[in-house]
Amino acid sequence: MIPSSSSSRDVSSAQATRVSTVLWGYLVAAGVFALDVVSKFAVHDFTPYGWSFPVTSFFSLVHVWNLGAAFSFLADAGGWQRWFFVAIAAAASIWLIAMLRKPMPRLEQLAYSLILAGALGNGLDRGVRGYVVDFLDFYWRGWHWPAFNVADISIFCGAFLMLALTFKAGPDATVPTKT
Repeated sequence: MIPSSSSSRDVSSAQATRVSTVLWGYLVAAGVFALDVVSKFAVHDFTPYGWSFPVTSFFSLVHVWNLGAAFSFLADAGGWQRWFFVAIAAAASIWLIAMLRKPMPRLEQLAYSLILAGALGNGLDRGVRGYVVDFLDFYWRGWHWPAFNVADISIFCGAFLMLALTFKAGPDATVPTKT
């Protein structure tokens, strides 16, 4: 038996740390994706379309469908948008899966994981049902926000976190130019 050297143990330890870090990002995405799928299933299969249940004076649980993208963009486009949005979600998901394999700070990894979960959730919904199930409905006085779901929250939080990290990095994080 050949004794292992210190450097081979360090490399093995670094590889194990890298694998666990990458796995953490995928597990976060899988957990949020599962929460999205289960919540949409519950609303879709246990409430009638158009159902509304007031929870507070500013929030209701509802059952509505979005044939388009954010804010029902292209909802009335005639049907071609379904596969267009599925393709965008698939391409974004593939890119995000690849990005999560790269070393990065934990908060950046969280941002990518959240966006991945949302893209997968809404992409699956669109591909299987032809629309996205939305069920969270907020309103205040005369102001009403379009209904949304867990995937939408995940995408928003991931994008917000990514934006916040960009601003936190500040001007020192930019690539210097030659003068």
